[in-house]
Amino acid sequence: MGSIGKIENNKTYDYLIVGAGLFGAVFAREATDRGYKCLVIDRRSHIAGNIYSEPVEGIQVHKYGPHIFHTDNEEVWEYVNRFTKFNHFRYEPVANYKGELYNLPFNMNTFHQMWGVNTPEEAQARIDEQRAEIKGAPRNLEEQAISLVGRDIYEKLIKEYTEKQWGRDCKELPAFIIRRLPVRMRFDNNYFNHPYQGIPVGGYTRMVERMLKGIEVRLNTEYKAGEINAGKTVYTGPIDAYYGYRFGALEYRSLRFETEVLDKPNYQGCAGMNFTSHEVPYTRIVEHKHFEFQDDSNPKTVITREYSKDWQPGDEPYYPVNDAKNQELFQRYEGLGKKEAGVIFGGRLGEYKYYDMDKVIARALEVVREELK
Repeated sequence: MGSIGKIENNKTYDYLIVGAGLFGAVFAREATDRGYKCLVIDRRSHIAGNIYSEPVEGIQVHKYGPHIFHTDNEEVWEYVNRFTKFNHFRYEPVANYKGELYNLPFNMNTFHQMWGVNTPEEAQARIDEQRAEIKGAPRNLEEQAISLVGRDIYEKLIKEYTEKQWGRDCKELPAFIIRRLPVRMRFDNNYFNHPYQGIPVGGYTRMVERMLKGIEVRLNTEYKAGEINAGKTVYTGPIDAYYGYRFGALEYRSLRFETEVLDKPNYQGCAGMNFTSHEVPYTRIVEHKHFEFQDDSNPKTVITREYSKDWQPGDEPYYPVNDAKNQELFQRYEGLGKKEAGVIFGGRLGEYKYYDMDKVIARALEVVREELK
């Protein structure tokens, strides 16, 4: 996407950016616009990281799981709209417990489906009655969930689904994982409260392509320290891998996907259906055409079954296991990182933090302001 030319500091590039996901693309765009010369490399065969989407049968398929853009940050919303238009998609998933269907997030529709109640007062009374079994501050995820929505909803819609996600009993998981669980005393299936929501028209890959316009990008390229002549490195890969797992490997949960093209116009009637019992081995099915409001004029549909699994070397790391042990380990790596004058660590892997897309962009813009004053 550009030519290599020597610059005044005798470095081929001002910044080597490792990773063509959102953090790397935003940093590269902003640095380039300020006159710095950047090279972006990525070990994968494509840009856009885990938000990569590709067309299949005329449908934009989210290859690494569904991504719904949502934010209350006006600066971030204005920023992404420089590169794409967004449709008006709202995420309204459905939970399937042994054939029983419930609206998510937990709201008056869910409470009516679960208990037959019709008013917020009746729903709150049921929750209050069931949460009374928890005495004192919740000590684990199970107690936290029951204290928020009661045992019935916990048993059918949280317990087994969460255990599939994390591979652990809910009593062994920390309470904070579910502390922000949305609970609404109104009939409202919109999963996110944020005022700005949607899916990029034409897909996420096109959005990132526009971010990287005019910037040199090398794909299928592994990072090797010192191999490329650059003034500084922006590293968005796993921080423990950067240091050769000196203190041991940080833990993640990973995912496995099974994608299938079906000769039918509509498989499940919604973009995301969560399967909340152990009887079904996958956690959810995503039907991608519903992100784009495609009607039945397209006779085919594409679905993806999503399985949660323990991370092993060679797997893609998705969700940091932010328990005390891993946080302590990350802090040791973070300490090394702060001493690296020529390296900036960023993104969910570089900072060992689960980031929504808007938070990644906000953090990248923050780092740009700190670095490129």
